[in-house]
Amino acid sequence: MIKALLISLSLAILAGCSSSQTNYSATSTGIREQGNASFYADKYHGRLTASGEKFDQQAMTAAHKQLPFNSKVKVTNTANNRSVVVRVNDRGPFIPGRIIDLTKHAYEQLAEPSSGVINVTVEVID
Repeated sequence: MIKALLISLSLAILAGCSSSQTNYSATSTGIREQGNASFYADKYHGRLTASGEKFDQQAMTAAHKQLPFNSKVKVTNTANNRSVVVRVNDRGPFIPGRIIDLTKHAYEQLAEPSSGVINVTVEVID
């Protein structure tokens, strides 16, 4: 019984050590990611973001899971090569495969909102 418990504990510790996530610092300039982008639903307009700012659909801001708040990133639609620069002020998206959530205004610079989800590259520029 104790042996099985020790083996289980060892496996749990090892699993915790294997992480595929990138750790970002305040000096993450040049980091690039590729994945899907979406935009916030209108119901979030005016609500507080994770950074404490009020969310504004017309601002050029975004949510990212790990980048420091106030990081500036260039988001490029891989299908049409259009790009925007946004500032990270929220956390998310929390849907597998999505790497960034944009305001509707920022998303409209890249694609029609009816597209829903688009493939993008995200590059930290500041």
